[in-house]
Amino acid sequence: MKITSILSISSLVTSFAFSSVLSAQTLQEAIQKTVNENPEIQSEKNERLAVEQEINQAKAGYFPTVDVAAGIGWEQSTNPTTRARGDGTVSFGREEASIQLKQMLFDGLATSSEIKRHEARTNAKAYNVFGKSEITALNAVESYINVLRRQELLSLAKENLLIHLKTHDQISLRSERGIGKKADSDQSNGRLALAEKNTLSEIGNLKDAETSFLRVVGELPTNLDQIQSINQELPSNLEEATELAIANHPILKSANADIDSAFAQHKTARAPYMPRLDIEAGASHNVDLDGIKGKNEDTYAMLRLNYNLFNGGKDIARRKETSALIYQAKEIRDNTYRQVVESMRLSWVARETLKSQMDFFKMHKLSSIRSNTAYQKQFNIGQRTLLDLLDSANEMFVAKSDFINAKYDEIFAQYRILASKGSLNSYLGVSLPKEAQILD
Repeated sequence: MKITSILSISSLVTSFAFSSVLSAQTLQEAIQKTVNENPEIQSEKNERLAVEQEINQAKAGYFPTVDVAAGIGWEQSTNPTTRARGDGTVSFGREEASIQLKQMLFDGLATSSEIKRHEARTNAKAYNVFGKSEITALNAVESYINVLRRQELLSLAKENLLIHLKTHDQISLRSERGIGKKADSDQSNGRLALAEKNTLSEIGNLKDAETSFLRVVGELPTNLDQIQSINQELPSNLEEATELAIANHPILKSANADIDSAFAQHKTARAPYMPRLDIEAGASHNVDLDGIKGKNEDTYAMLRLNYNLFNGGKDIARRKETSALIYQAKEIRDNTYRQVVESMRLSWVARETLKSQMDFFKMHKLSSIRSNTAYQKQFNIGQRTLLDLLDSANEMFVAKSDFINAKYDEIFAQYRILASKGSLNSYLGVSLPKEAQILD
């Protein structure tokens, strides 16, 4: 492919990424759109709403139930009453109608325990919405950073291509004048082809980064604002960062809410050990019932006590089951605790490592630039070979690439620390979904 074709393609990609100042997009805007529309967060929101409705289902246990029944049809009866009056078997048209009201007075605290269980589950799901928002926001930050990274690396690849093109023109001119070597021309062609390949690779990498941005955020990037270092917003040391993560991480809070839910479920399992007390009232209207001609009407109001004495050990097994579920929830919480601590430590170490290396990356970049400038001057007066000059240009390209990658890796590590302690969206000023709110 010709150099002009490569540069025109890269220019189209760059102009697409930087479409217009009017459509500039900030990091906060990108994250807010992600939190508002990302399908994974929407799924967590709907799950939270579904679980919240189970609270209302449990609260229904406090309210009375009213049942109405009615029927009409045909009945054939033979019983002691019909035989005593000499009718034997009789057939009548039968009618039935009844209404019953039942109000629970005491159910062994099953209803109150179930309400607490579902409230704890709802809070666990709310923390999951919060946690998913943090994770997805961090993915969006990474996608945002990678687009900026690839844009800079593409610009660097284009710069490197122009440097090799300029060197190639010098070699070609020398060859035309008969003072250059064919080996130099071949070597220059090879390095120029490599620079072309690198530029094409960066064009593809930028398109891949834009596609990743589209998947996470929901739209292609347009003229992204530069992202800044946030070192001043981070905790002063690893111990403080870890304590903040343990205190605030939403997934750890979700695990604690699951423990509360398991305890409430254990209390619900205790309800069958206690009697149940209900008020029942009702009325019935029956016609030609049980072979007796005429109306049969009843009205009643009763206080009923039900107490199961034995049901085959089912209640004992249920209590053992819910007890085991409490221990399971605790173990999950303890494992989540370890993961939160691990995540913070890894994030912190990654940031500290990159931070300590940045001066060396910068020094390498500046040294390679000065070296390449000196080599160019020495090459022009015959003190350096073409291989020296090309190697110097390649080292400068690699050093600049390493510096760009390290710069963005360090910035991402900073945002990763914020996400590890559950404060990324808060720092960015992103509004979380209302489904992330915790019940009182």
